[in-house]
Order: sequence, then C-alpha cells, then structure tokens
Amino acid sequence: MTDQRMLILQNTVQKLIRRGAHVNLTKLLQRVHPADIADFFPSLSLNERRTLFNLITDRERAADVLSELERAEAAQVLEPLDAETVTEILAEMAYDDAVEIIRNMPDELAEEILTIMEDEDSEEIEQLLNYEEETAGGIMATEFFSLNQDLSVGEAIASIQEMEHVEMVFYLYVTDEHDHLVGVLSLRQLLTVPPRTALKDVMVTDVFRVRTDMDQEEVAQLVAKYNILAVPVVDEANHLVGIITVDDVIDVMHDEATEDMMIMAGASEEELNYGHKSFKIAQLRLPWLLTTLVGGTVTGYFMWLFRMTIEQVVALISFVPVITGMGGNVGGQSSTIIVRGFATGRIDFAGLRKVIFKELRVGLIMGTVCGLAIASVAWAWHGNPYLGLVVGIAMMAAITVAALMGVLAPAFFKKLGIDPAIAASPVIQTSNDITGILIYFATATFFLAKLMV
Repeated sequence: MTDQRMLILQNTVQKLIRRGAHVNLTKLLQRVHPADIADFFPSLSLNERRTLFNLITDRERAADVLSELERAEAAQVLEPLDAETVTEILAEMAYDDAVEIIRNMPDELAEEILTIMEDEDSEEIEQLLNYEEETAGGIMATEFFSLNQDLSVGEAIASIQEMEHVEMVFYLYVTDEHDHLVGVLSLRQLLTVPPRTALKDVMVTDVFRVRTDMDQEEVAQLVAKYNILAVPVVDEANHLVGIITVDDVIDVMHDEATEDMMIMAGASEEELNYGHKSFKIAQLRLPWLLTTLVGGTVTGYFMWLFRMTIEQVVALISFVPVITGMGGNVGGQSSTIIVRGFATGRIDFAGLRKVIFKELRVGLIMGTVCGLAIASVAWAWHGNPYLGLVVGIAMMAAITVAALMGVLAPAFFKKLGIDPAIAASPVIQTSNDITGILIYFATATFFLAKLMV
C-alpha cells in the first residue's frame, strides 16, 4: 500500500474510532490486509489499538495481525482480554511467534494461557520458552518437515504431498532413525532423480546448521553470508529440533538494527510502547543524559585546572567547542562502523589490528586537514600564528585519538561480552571531550610564552 493510501486509511480509522462507528470499522478491517492493519497500529493510542483489535472477530485474521506487530505491542493489545480468548488467538499462530508474545505478557496471564492450551501445543510452547529469548532456540519454528534417509525419492514426494501446517520446504532435511540431522536436499534435486533412489544416496551431507544456544545475530549473519533460505537447528547431540526461515532472520535483523540505532542515540525501543507517558519516557532517557552530565562536569574540571592558561590567553576559549565537537563526531563515526562491523560479522578480533591501524590512518589524515583549516582560521582571526599552531596541533591530535577511541571502546566492550552499541557511545563521547580538552590546553600551556607575545 502506498504512503498516501496508508495515511488516508489511518485518518479514516482514527475518525471512526472517535465516533464509535464500530460497524463501519469492522467492515473496513475485513477489506484491509493484516500487514496494513499492523502498519498503522503504532500511530494509535493503546486504548485505540485495543478497541480496533477487538473488532477483528476472526481468530485467524487476528493472529495474522499480531504476527506483524512488535511482540511487546502485541502483548499489550492482548492483555485486557480473557485468557480463553487469548489462547484461541495464539493457537492460530506459529509456535515461535506465540512464544515471543507470551514472553512479553505478565507472568500470571502467561501461566494461565499455558494451562488452558491443549497438551500438545502447551508442550511445544513450554519447550520453546526454555530457550533464551535471543537465541536460535528462542526464534526457531518447531513445526518443520524432515525425511528419513532410508526413504526412496518416490516415498518422500508422497510424504510431502500429505504434509500440513509446517514451515516451507525449499530445503528438505534428512535424519537417521535417531532423528540426527544427516543431510539436506532441495525440491529440485528430489524431482530430478529416479523415484526408487534412496535419499541417502542423493542428499548433501555437508549441512549448514546452528545450535539452539547460538545468538540470533550470529544466525542472521550465517544466513546472509551464505544466501540460504532456511537453516536447521540442532541440540548438543545433533538432533534436529527446529528450523529458522529467512522471514525470521529478516525480523531479527530489523529488531537488532532498530535496537542498535535507538541505543546509540540514547533512546530505547521501549519508548514506543509508552505512547505519550512523558515521565516513563524521561525515566528511560535520563541514564544516558546523566552519563553525559558527568562527562561534561569532568571536562569542566580539567578546564578549571588550566584556568591560569585561559586567563592569560582568553582567545583559547574560542576554539573549545570545535575541538570537543570534532572529536565527538569522529569518534562517533568510527564507533558506528565498528559496531556495525561486529553486528554483521565483517569485523572480528582476528582482523581487529588492521582495523585499528586503518582508523588511525584515517584519523590522522582527517586531523591534518581539519587542523590546517582551523589553524588558518585562528591565525587570521586573532592575528597570532602560534595560536593557529596550538589549535591546529590540538585538532589533529584530538581527531586522531578520537578515531582510535572509536575502535578500541566497542572492541573492549565486545570482549567483555557487553553489547558495544549500549556502552560504547557515552564512553566515547565523554572520553573524547576529556582528552580533547587535555590535549588542547596542555599544548597551549607548552606554547604559553609565545601566545602571550
């Protein structure tokens, strides 16, 4: 749906909700694709979302809409409903999608839903809930199709024709009598060999696979790197327990990219669920602001230590904002590249040394160019070539150090097992402000006699 049509639809829905025209709304929702319904949910208040969702009486259609929503948002929409209704809707969803929503529900409601569910469904969902949330086990689908290696091609084709309610079969995974994953073949392979051929004679035994405890980002990197449409998930004994399809991987990449962008901006995706609750949103943002506040105070303290230099050459104050600002910008650029490199697998610790020297060279080049430019401005502005020299040297050194810090900080946190997108940004900003000020005023103090001429 085009942006213009979506905007018109959004405005129409909001007007009908305000008027209480539920009959008209119900008819409208029946003609709109579930993905388009989910698209305008974020623009509505929580109460409007719940009102709208309650008008979708078809359980399967309601499940389709939920599948397109963010999991926390879907859980919020379902929360006021009785447990029986919620269970009926979740029963229409794939187990992995249902599990993600249940994880975001209050514990009491989640337990009640699991109690109401049929034994088979409950067992599958409880099994998935046992895996960590952001692992292969947590996002895999357990409704998959596999074939025994002793089957013939003809028997395999007959089995495929009889299957129902399982994930796509672009790849057919082959197991032995103990459910160990032993091979894979494509539908094309299956259709181009004689019917009496045994699967074990035509299958590919070198199979890309992931363990249930592998981080979901690593799974996404594997799928993207090798351009595969699905990847099997095995336990520690190599039993085939599920599959992760490319649509799941796209969701992971979207979620991880959004999370990283929000975090590096000092915000949180959780804010989207708070609507217009100002105090809640402020509470989420304050820790980042307080970190910056502490860094600014430390920077101010170091400026106070150099107060004698400042008093004697007041012109130095003119270039404090540009020294700290440029350092912060360069550090932010480098850290963004490194964080993204770690996330996509293009950068690892084996090749980190090359990355460090590359960023150091880039920082030195940018620092030299910017240093010469600001030195010329300082000389022309204040008529003192030594002021230009001080500002130029400080700019070159501050940018070079900032570029280096932009690599080292994310790598340090990655090594500690801390998400670099969370921790690196405030640390880099603060450290670059401090080092920039120290370099600047230390250089000015060294040339103080010349500056006072």
